[in-house]
Amino acid sequence: MMKSVRQLEAGGNLVIESVPIPDPGPGEVLVKMAASPINPSDLASISGGYMVHTWPFTPGLEGSGTVVKAGRGLLPAMRSGKRVACSPDPGGGGTWAEFMKTSAMHTVQLSGNVDFRQGSMMLVNPMTAMALIELVKKENHAAMVNNAAASALGKMMIRLAGKHAIPLISIVRKQEQVNELKRMGAEYVLNSTSGSFETELRELALQLDATLILDAVSGDETRRLLKAVPDGAHLVVYARLSGDPLKADPADLIRLEKHISGFQLGNWLKSKNTFAKVRLMNQVKKEMNDCLTTHIARTFPLDDVNEAIRYYRENMSAGKILLIQD
Repeated sequence: MMKSVRQLEAGGNLVIESVPIPDPGPGEVLVKMAASPINPSDLASISGGYMVHTWPFTPGLEGSGTVVKAGRGLLPAMRSGKRVACSPDPGGGGTWAEFMKTSAMHTVQLSGNVDFRQGSMMLVNPMTAMALIELVKKENHAAMVNNAAASALGKMMIRLAGKHAIPLISIVRKQEQVNELKRMGAEYVLNSTSGSFETELRELALQLDATLILDAVSGDETRRLLKAVPDGAHLVVYARLSGDPLKADPADLIRLEKHISGFQLGNWLKSKNTFAKVRLMNQVKKEMNDCLTTHIARTFPLDDVNEAIRYYRENMSAGKILLIQD
C-alpha cells in the first residue's frame, strides 16, 4: 500500500488515503516519487476548472523520482533504476503520491547536474515557455506581452526572451514586483493596478509592435489587454488565474481584426512528432540550470498538502511550493 492525496468529488477537500501500489503493464513504469510542485494548473484541476477528469483521483501534473519497476518493452527497460521527471497518463493517478504508474513515454531521464527538486519542475513551465517562444517566431511577431509575469513561468519568459532578443512587456500587479523584475533584467515592466496602465501599455505596445499577447489571467484582464494592443494582435489564453470567464469587446475582434486562441501544453505536444519532442526535451535539459531554473519558496510533506496549497494561494509570486517525499 502507498500514501496518496485524493479528491473524492469535484471541488471536494483533499484527503490522504492508503491505496494499493499500482503494477506497471506493458510500456509502463512505476516511479517512486521524490518531489512534486503545485502549479496553477493543479489548482484549476482540484477546483473543477477547465481541467477534465473523473473522481476520485490523485492530483499532480508533474514530478520527479526513481523508476523502481518496469513493465514489458524497450523504453521501460531503459528507464529502470533511472532518476526521471514524469507526468501522469491522461485519466491516471497523478504525482501527489508515494508512487505513480505512468507510460514510459511520459518520463524523461534527469541529467546528473539536475536534482530531484528542480527536476520535478522540468515539464510544465519549461516546456510551456519554450512553446510560447516558438509561437512568437512561427508567427513572426516583433514583440510580445505577458501578464502574471512575477510567476515562475513569467520569470522564465523574461530570461528566454532576453536570450532570443525578443522584446517582452511584462505585466504585474504590485510595485514591488515591478522592482523585482527590473532587478532581474526585465526592460519593460508595467503595473496593471496603475491608473495609467492601459495608456502605458498602448503606447509601449505600439512602439514595440507587440502583437502577441500571452494571457494567464483571463476575466476582465483579457478585455483590457485587447483594448490596448495594436490592430491585428493575437491574444493567447494559457491559464485562468482570475477564475473568471474571459471578457472581450466584439468590436476589437471584428473591426480591428484582433483574435483570441487558447493554449494547452498537452494539446500542443500532441501536434509534435517524436523527433520534435526529443529535440524540445534536449533544449529544456540544456537550460535547466540557466533560463529555466525555478526558485523554490518552501517544501511540505505530502501529509500537509492542504497547508501547502493554502500557502501557495497566498504567496504565488514568492516561488514554487514542492511536496517532498523523502
